[in-house]
Amino acid sequence: MVGVLGPAAVSHARTIADYGQAATTGSEIYQSACVACHGPDGMGVPASVVGFTTPLPDFTDCRFSTSEPDADWIATVHRGGRARGLDANMPAFGEALSDDEIDRVIAHVRGFCGNEAWPRGRLNLPRALVTEKAFPDNEAFMTTAAPTSYTDRVLTRFAYEHRLGPRSQYEIVVPFSVVQWPGGWNHGLGDIAVAFKHVVFDSSARGSIVSAGSEFTFPTGKETEGLGNRLAIFEPFGSFSQVLPSNVFVHAQAGIGFPLNIESATKEVFWRAAAGKTFTQPRWGRVWSPMVELLGFREISFGERARWDLLPELQVTLSRRQHVSASGGLRIPVNLRTRSPSAIASVLWEWHQGSLFAGW
Repeated sequence: MVGVLGPAAVSHARTIADYGQAATTGSEIYQSACVACHGPDGMGVPASVVGFTTPLPDFTDCRFSTSEPDADWIATVHRGGRARGLDANMPAFGEALSDDEIDRVIAHVRGFCGNEAWPRGRLNLPRALVTEKAFPDNEAFMTTAAPTSYTDRVLTRFAYEHRLGPRSQYEIVVPFSVVQWPGGWNHGLGDIAVAFKHVVFDSSARGSIVSAGSEFTFPTGKETEGLGNRLAIFEPFGSFSQVLPSNVFVHAQAGIGFPLNIESATKEVFWRAAAGKTFTQPRWGRVWSPMVELLGFREISFGERARWDLLPELQVTLSRRQHVSASGGLRIPVNLRTRSPSAIASVLWEWHQGSLFAGW
């Protein structure tokens, strides 16, 4: 997010409005409207100068200035800090600056990160329920899935993602299952997984990002109680995300699972794709992202058939800061319909943007 901007900068913005196009480049607009609080180097001026104690953001910190889409920054500059649940000392510039001027100054501000190794926030697209996105992020999310026809198993997965430097990320997934089993209902820990992902290519101009990664699943769940499958699995995968015109986006992922501890266990390949579009209602408000996923997987064994699922879903942001969102969908088998449809719900928290209860 842009952060906060002091009252002194308001007069600078009014000067731009009063005297026409005196400032035309992003750098000139920044010098006129922003430098009083954010400083000529983008690192912020001391509290004794700006007159308030709220910490100012450091635009040279690439972790801060590259991770989020431009829309979040634009909303904050247009309507002030309160538009995204930030400090009220950041005033609204929507009446002092045109949309084009705001775009230019934001491009300048985000350029304070001079390290091109950091993928830009334009490539940080909404997350699908199943298909992995290519952008590395700092997120925590909980997903619950249950059959709709006859509920004999409810699987809840808690996942924590943490970014490592500009291009990498690790993830820890802890599943918890409630299973109907002979003799009653069992509940407990499932098979824990640890994953790593690294960006191998990104282009903000093209709207493309590609990552490679791997996941290792440990047989921590009790198979005798229906909570695990006693397999240690190594799963390399690749992910691709693409920005398309009109706020449309796609994700694609493919990989293969190698069982490591049981020789008779079969390998499994999977392929996934998600397509969606973002809508904002009203212009700077809640973001809605309807998506549909096509999911395929097949055991590498003679006579096995590929299994296909369709998953329509909807994600919506809940907080003004847009860092907490909820998703819901229905996973529908397309073939081999002995399998039941499953309802899936998820809550996502981008924890690097603030606490779970901040920004509402």
